[in-house]
Amino acid sequence: MSAKIVALANQKGGVGKTTSAINIAASLAMLEKLVLLVDFDPQGHSTTGLGFRKPDHNAGSYALIKGAPIESLVLTTEVPMLRVVPAGKDLAQMEFELFELPQLQELRNALQPVIDHYDYILIDSPPALGMITLNALTAADEVIVPMPCEFFAMDGLAELAETIRRIQAGPNPKLVLGGILLTMAEERTNLGEAVASEVRQAFPGKVFQTSIPRNIRLAEAPSHGKPVAFYDLKSKGAQAYLNLAREWIGLEFNVSKDYS
Repeated sequence: MSAKIVALANQKGGVGKTTSAINIAASLAMLEKLVLLVDFDPQGHSTTGLGFRKPDHNAGSYALIKGAPIESLVLTTEVPMLRVVPAGKDLAQMEFELFELPQLQELRNALQPVIDHYDYILIDSPPALGMITLNALTAADEVIVPMPCEFFAMDGLAELAETIRRIQAGPNPKLVLGGILLTMAEERTNLGEAVASEVRQAFPGKVFQTSIPRNIRLAEAPSHGKPVAFYDLKSKGAQAYLNLAREWIGLEFNVSKDYS
């Protein structure tokens, strides 16, 4: 069975996208799914957040796009069923190269040799709607959109939704919106509840029930090179991402959601 390829995307920075990429990937792995996380952001924060140094030139996801065999780039993490393709600053060159000669199939083609090796392939894309992100969306079966419970986040969500529709109408008709993930949620605040309600009305059935709270352990874990569950399993952040992974799998396979 081929891997489900999922891009995490939002053109706004600081929305919890990379935090979500790392911790969804780790949570799925903890649920005994074999996961490959492709760091496709020139900032390389998924790479460093899993305890690796940013790779030298031609040793990460840019090399993958340039034709290096993906098997030679995959790194083993401390999470037993989680692997990562790292990213470094050289990936930024891709933005200009593909802009001059637009090609949206590069990442999709590069992933094909391992499509049958994993249960999930997650792609952490940069906070922009440029050629790198468009490649990620073209390669993906689904897109998950992390969105903070803040007023101005709605504007960015509408723009991304339009980009998804254009990708569906062009290079990737099979792309679906897998879900909107509310991040940085604060309990019992009027603003957070209002934003969540508005998003649920605008995208019925597409907003995860599980939201991710503001949590100091989530902020601390990347500096230790660990997913939050491997830094503090009992923290609210770790439990939220584990519940999210259970919800996602439960929805996907239509099984009972027993989160005990």
